[in-house]
Amino acid sequence: MNLELRHLKVVCAIAETGSVTKAASQLGLAQPALTAQLQRIERTLGGPLFDRDRRGARPTALGELVLSRARVLLPAMKGLQDEAARLAAGGHETMSRYRIGAIGGPVVAHLLHRLSANQPDAQISTHASYYVDELATMVLAGKLDFAQVGVCGDALPSAEYGLVWQTIAVDAVCALLPEDHPQAKEPEVDLAELSEEQWVAGAGDGCFADCFAAACARAGFAPRKVLETDPRACVDMVELGLAVGLCQPTFRPPVGLTSRPFKGAPLRWRTAVGWHPDSPAARSAPNLMYLAYEAYQDVIARNEEYVSWMAAHPDLSGIGAVPAQLAAA
Repeated sequence: MNLELRHLKVVCAIAETGSVTKAASQLGLAQPALTAQLQRIERTLGGPLFDRDRRGARPTALGELVLSRARVLLPAMKGLQDEAARLAAGGHETMSRYRIGAIGGPVVAHLLHRLSANQPDAQISTHASYYVDELATMVLAGKLDFAQVGVCGDALPSAEYGLVWQTIAVDAVCALLPEDHPQAKEPEVDLAELSEEQWVAGAGDGCFADCFAAACARAGFAPRKVLETDPRACVDMVELGLAVGLCQPTFRPPVGLTSRPFKGAPLRWRTAVGWHPDSPAARSAPNLMYLAYEAYQDVIARNEEYVSWMAAHPDLSGIGAVPAQLAAA
């Protein structure tokens, strides 16, 4: 039998846990299978690597020698794999840990799905917030690596935090309506026709409420105050007929509700990702942005009516995803 890296990982696992049984659990193997594998390794190396008794497994002199070499070779091989991955990715680095803050929604879910598939061994943690300022502050403080946020389509998050922001997509804001609502019969809705409605939207900071009021003013009316609450309560209010919701086309309405873009896209929503330019995350940002762009494409493809609406309105410049080569630049 030729000695392989996986055999060195077995030896290290037994030494670290002090037990063949615990090492088998850590490696996801049956204890008899690991014992048999250890015996084959020992035969290959010419002697026992561990003294084993009721107190556990302790390295022999030969075991210590093997461990000293393994603890050099395994990190070196991991470094080689990381360097190869960076080269294959066009010179961009990948991280072993990602701390991602997000305002929520399906784009971040699909981003995590693609990131996990792309880097199965990466550690990924998330933090949810309705507020861009909170997420930006956490990135600045080094508590997060990336922040996925949403802001009005004509704006970017404040530059006062010193973060780099890149856009995934700019979308037309949609009205969330019951399927039997009169305005839900057409591919798009006229904002002016909803002038008497109560409105509801997700909580958040930024200028969205002011921009919505400005869009309504251009349509010839002053809107009733926009109620702010969590997404589940927004859905409940729309289902009960208490309000018309304001949502993004990436949102998947539950049965009985539908979303329709406003005619002329008078209100837009920008989905963006931010990071600190001097952080380790900056070197991995091109890879993450590419995955974020792909995640957005996964999500928006589910809304066939919105995709058809965009195709029917090429005159609405700036609507849709940022091309991958720009998102990853």
